[in-house]
Amino acid sequence: MSDSDNHDARVFSVETSFQRMARRPGGVPRDQAIEKAWSRVEEIKPSFDNWVNAELQSLTEVIGAAPPESAKQWAEAAGVHSRRLRDVGTTMGFELLTFVADSLSDVLDAIAAGAECNSNTIRCHIDALFLARQHSYRGVKPEQVPELTSGLRRIVDQVNTSPS
Repeated sequence: MSDSDNHDARVFSVETSFQRMARRPGGVPRDQAIEKAWSRVEEIKPSFDNWVNAELQSLTEVIGAAPPESAKQWAEAAGVHSRRLRDVGTTMGFELLTFVADSLSDVLDAIAAGAECNSNTIRCHIDALFLARQHSYRGVKPEQVPELTSGLRRIVDQVNTSPS
C-alpha cells in the first residue's frame, strides 16, 4: 500500500430515531425523569423481598421438577427466572444477588446449548442465591465476598469448557 492510499479515517456521528425522539419538544426533562424513576424504585422496594422469594420459588420448582434428559428445556425455563433476578438485583440494592443470578444464567445458557448438566453446580448457585437475598447481604458487592465469587466463576468456567 502506498502512502497515497493511506487516508485518515473520517469519524461521523449517526443520529438514531431514538435520539431524535428523546430530544423532541414536549418531553420530560432528564433530571425529572430520573427523579421519577428513583421515586418509583423506592415505592417498589418494600415488595421486592416478596418478588425475589416468588422468583426463587419458581426457579427451584422448575429445576426440582426437571428430568435430567430434558435439560435443554428446563434450563431455558429456569434461565428466565435467573435473568429476572439478575436484571433488577442491583437496582434494588442487591449487587451480590445480581452477580450470582448472572453466574447461574451463564450456567443455564450453557446447559441449554448442550453442556453437561451437573446438579451440584445448580445447587451451589441456588444456595448462593438464597444467601444473597438475605438482608444482611443487601449492599454487599461481589468483591467483598471473594471466596464465593471466585468459586462461582470457576464453576462457570468449568461448565463453559466442558465437552458437550
